[in-house]
Formats: sequence, C-alpha cells, structure tokens
Amino acid sequence: MAKQIFQIIYLSSALFVLLMTVTHCEQAVDLKSNGADTTYYDVVFRESKAGVYKKWQQGVGSYGYYYTYTDRGRGPVLSEQITLDNNHFIKSQSISGLNYLKDSVYEYFEVNGNRAQWINSAGKDQGEFLSEALYFRYDGTPASYEILAQVLMKAEKKSVKLYPKGLVTLMQKYPITLGDSISTQLLMIKGLDMNPVYLWLTNHALIGKIAGNLHIIRTDFQGYRKEMKVIQDSLENQYLFQLATDLSQEIDDLIIKNVNIFTAEATLKRNQDVWVRKDKIKAIAPSIQSSVYGKDARIIDGTGKTLMPGMFDMHTHNTKFRGALHLAGGVTSVRDLANNKQVKALSHQFNSNQIIGPRIVTFCGIIDGPGPFANQRNVVENLDEGLAEIQVYKDLGYQQIKLYSSIKPAWVKPMADKAHQLGMRVSGHIPAYMTASQAIDAGYNEIQHMNMLFLNFMSDTIDTRTPLRFTMVANHGAKLDLSSPEYLTFVKQLKAHQILIDPTLSIFENMFVATKGMPSPTYEMIVDRLPLINQRSYYKGGLPKPLDGSNRYMVAHERMLDVVYDLYQKGVDIVPGTDGLPGFLYHRELELFVKSGIPIKEVLKMATIKSAVITGVADAYGSIEVGKQADLILISGNPLERISDIRKVLWTTQGGYLYEAEALYASMGIDKFN
Repeated sequence: MAKQIFQIIYLSSALFVLLMTVTHCEQAVDLKSNGADTTYYDVVFRESKAGVYKKWQQGVGSYGYYYTYTDRGRGPVLSEQITLDNNHFIKSQSISGLNYLKDSVYEYFEVNGNRAQWINSAGKDQGEFLSEALYFRYDGTPASYEILAQVLMKAEKKSVKLYPKGLVTLMQKYPITLGDSISTQLLMIKGLDMNPVYLWLTNHALIGKIAGNLHIIRTDFQGYRKEMKVIQDSLENQYLFQLATDLSQEIDDLIIKNVNIFTAEATLKRNQDVWVRKDKIKAIAPSIQSSVYGKDARIIDGTGKTLMPGMFDMHTHNTKFRGALHLAGGVTSVRDLANNKQVKALSHQFNSNQIIGPRIVTFCGIIDGPGPFANQRNVVENLDEGLAEIQVYKDLGYQQIKLYSSIKPAWVKPMADKAHQLGMRVSGHIPAYMTASQAIDAGYNEIQHMNMLFLNFMSDTIDTRTPLRFTMVANHGAKLDLSSPEYLTFVKQLKAHQILIDPTLSIFENMFVATKGMPSPTYEMIVDRLPLINQRSYYKGGLPKPLDGSNRYMVAHERMLDVVYDLYQKGVDIVPGTDGLPGFLYHRELELFVKSGIPIKEVLKMATIKSAVITGVADAYGSIEVGKQADLILISGNPLERISDIRKVLWTTQGGYLYEAEALYASMGIDKFN
C-alpha cells in the first residue's frame, strides 16, 4: 500500500517537474536559431556533445545569445541580451531561463549616465557606476567571458575592475598555432574563479572555453578541440608545477613546541613537543622534558594550538586545480569515488609534489549503463562489457567499483559477484527502479548519498537517473518515520551486511535549505572570502523551492540529520565525505555531523583514525605516533571544544613538505580566515 501511495506521488511529482520545465523553458526562448549571422558553438560535456551555444548581432552594439546543455537531467537553458557602450563595456544586460539545477533565472543590469541598477540572485540594487568597470552576471551564457577577454586585451595594465567590486587580470597571453597555420591566442585570466580561466580567441573572437569536462568550441574549430585541450593541459600543468615549487617548504628537521596533540582516543595530550624529520614523526615528548633535537631544526611555537593528524575526505572527485584546497583545509588523504582512468597519473603528480594535492588512498572505478542520463565517465552497453570493465579497473590497481544510476538492476548481482571475486568492494548510487535494500541483497558494500537511503522508503518505480532522486526526497523526506517497522528492518539489514554509509549531508543542505538571494548556509562562513564567481554561485538557492512557501525541504534535510545520528547510535559505520568543494565543504560536513547529535570527539575520530582503518592505511596514517607518517595539521584553536575551529588550519605537512594554508588560499584568490 505504501509503495502504491508513493507511486501516485511520484507520477504527480513527475508531471509537476515536466510542467515547470515547459513553463520555465518558455522564458529562455531561442530567439534566433537560424540567422545567417549566427555564430554556433558545440557544448561538449565528458567527451559527448551535450548542447549548443549561439550568438548573433541584433543592431549596433547589441547582441543576442542562447546557451543550453544537459548533464543527467540537469543543465542550463538561458537566453541573454547585451548592449555594449563605445568602450566595449556592458551597458545593459538581461538574462532569463533556467540554471543548472533547473531553477528560474531572471537577471537585469542597466546603466543610465553615472548610475547603474540591477536585479540578480542577490536581490535588487543600484549604485554609482564607474565607466571603466565591467558588470559580471550571476548566471548566464559564455558571452560575458568573451566580452571580458576583449576588454582585457585592450586594457593598458591588463587588469579590469568588475562592477560593483572585484578585479581581474590577464596573467598570460599565449600565441598558439593550431594545425599548420591557424593563429590563435590562449588567455589565462585570474580573479574570477579559484582556478584560472582559460579562453581561446582568434581575431579577438571567442573560439573556445575549456574547463575540465565542459568544452565550448566554435563549430568551425571543432576539429581542433582535442589539440586545444592537449595544449591547454600542458600550460595549466606548467602553472601548477610552478605553484608547487613556490608554495612547498621542504622539511629536514621540524619541531612543533608546546602543542596540544589530538590522540587516537580523541583526547588532548597537552604541552608536547613533536619532532618531524622529513616525512616521519621522529619523537614526541612533554615540553618540559625535551631538550636538543638538532641545532638546525625549524622551530614552530604551538602554544594554545591543536596538532591533529591529516584528515580523510571519503568522497572526492579529484582534479589538478583543486588539490591544494584539500591541503589548505587539513585533508591529506582522500578516496576518489569516480573519475577518468587518468586519475592514477594525477595521483602520481600529487605524491611526487609536482602538483599540490592529497594522497589518494582508495581508487574507485565508475561504471554506468546506457541511456540519456548516463554518467559519461564510463558507460557500458551490456552486462558483459560491465564485467570486463571491472577486470580493467582491477588490473589498474583500483580497490572499489561504483555503480551508477543507469545500471540495469539485473546486472547488479553478477557485477558485484565479479568484483568480490577480485577482492574489490562495491558501492554507488542505487540504480533506477531498484531500492537500496535490493542493492544490498545483490552485493553492495556501501551506499553513497543520504537521498539514496530515503528513496528506499518511497518506490522502486522512481527513475533515479533524473533529478527526481533529489526532488522526491526534498518533497517527502520529512515523512520518514524512524520508528516504523520498515525503517527499523532496513537498519538491521545495514548492520547485518556491515554497510558503510557515505551521506554527503552538506550537498543536500545546499540543495534543500539554501534560499535564493541569501548566502547558502553551507558556505555562509566562507562566502565573502571567495573570488567573484564562487561567491555568486552560493546565492542561487539550490533546488527550486516549494511554490506554496512551505519549509518541507528544510525539514527533509533535518530528517537527514536525524537519520545520520540514528545510524551512528545503532552502530552503522558512517564516513565524512564531500562530493564537492574540497576543504571548505568537508569542514561543513563535520559541522553537520555534530549538529545531528554525534559527539565532537567521535566526529573527529571518523575524520582521522576511523577513516584510516576503513581505507586500510592506519599503520601509517590517521594518528600522531612515533614512526608514523607526518601527515599533520596545526589548528589555531581547539576543535574538540568547538568543531568550527577545524576551519582554522594554519599549516599542513605531508610527504616531507610543509604548506602554509594562507599561502595556498592566496594562490586561489581566497582571503585568509579571520
């Protein structure tokens, strides 16, 4: 009966999503799709064509744009109109449509004389306008990047002020010849994002923007896309190699004096001296007993501070640009839970300190089935291909397999059996038209994301390949009864099968609780420290909120916290992981664990020694002991008393190097912690 009710709810929700999508898409009309003067770009996401970007001139200094792509049911649909002044700065701009999470977008900016007025995700405002400042939108097409590039190339000092605040700088302009004779420029721009922004131009017109898995390439340059990617990768690496040289301090002998040590039992061992030689902990002794460790040792005063072992983020997708964020936030070890197969090469760059980044202690290979919502990292067409991929991952040295939403339920057991025969664990999303309980019976060892547990009590007919895996839980998660026989039976199943839960609470807080126009509570403590684009992304409000004004999304997230605490009390293993912004999101995840009711000391043990045990590296990492690897973080404060002190990392040591958090953050345009 319960599942029949949820099937009705599901059908109603699906109809609502469809109606809302149609309604909102009417706001993002493709105003000019076939004009002779239209310039076309392909949008490539994870090596598959996923959308289109178009631009056209509508009059003198006036332009129209249309932009859309799809990512497993998500993705923007945006129309934009821009008018430029005589100096090529934006005079007026209007944007409408849907953002990546399918929430409505309306943004407007206009200059009249020396005054500007605007409406955007942060609200409505006006102010004095500087004629040589460029307004940069919250959500929009790639148009603003092209305009910014053109203004920067003409700027005398290669810097441009943003309006109402901010500064961007053209750091490098590389002349590049594509093929045998195509002259282009590759611009490296800093100040917008934590990562440098790279833009490809020819004759001052945008021909490409390559950012990770998302490539926007003018159609007549599509044949050069892979060549462009190789060239840009090489230049990006040169930049990151130089950062590693500049920001890494090699350790010979290091003494942290009079520091309070966080122990494996989650107590503080006060007023200790810790001697580190290269990458090992050489000695630990009370400060009053210690004497000479070497006259050339570097001395750091740890008075009133806490020394912790490096922490473990148990759900990451690593990139070369975000590795330093992990270390700045005190995370030295991570599990990579789905990536391309080149992540082993990235891991080598991290371990050798060519690029600053964490130690990847678990490699998890993703496999998804076919269909319009497939995760494009690794898609198989049938079971035999899936079984073969498991063997490929094993041969590459991976320890785990992650199954994704488009895997057919009938494939799960044979794939899990194959992985187990090879000594590999099985985890993932719960495939569409399957419940978590069924996935456990078929061989899952762990489950990613708290929403997948909630969906277990709704219906096995929900197409969890789509955003319904979020909206169903947001709309109905508050109704989950933690005293119901269904729930209690499921928890017994989790315990009986020793299922590990990787809840990623913070990403759901941002989806369910954040309100448009206000800083997301997930990022509220850091938003003012971030570069412009990162700041603005945290005012967007997550999922579109209920039209009836109810707080059921917020209550659904509170129920997620209730479940995490209940699982902890009942002895189900839980691990802290982010699946998002490294470092900062990890700090929030720990705060939410504490908010759920789990004692701080237990949360910090989960972040350190317990994660080291789960990943099989506790002999070397996870606690501060003589002979262990010196993965250490020095914190200004005491996170055992106040969990948010975990944000106040001063420096991190790993692999024989010391990294100052303030310097790492500064390299990404992030202000220091106050």
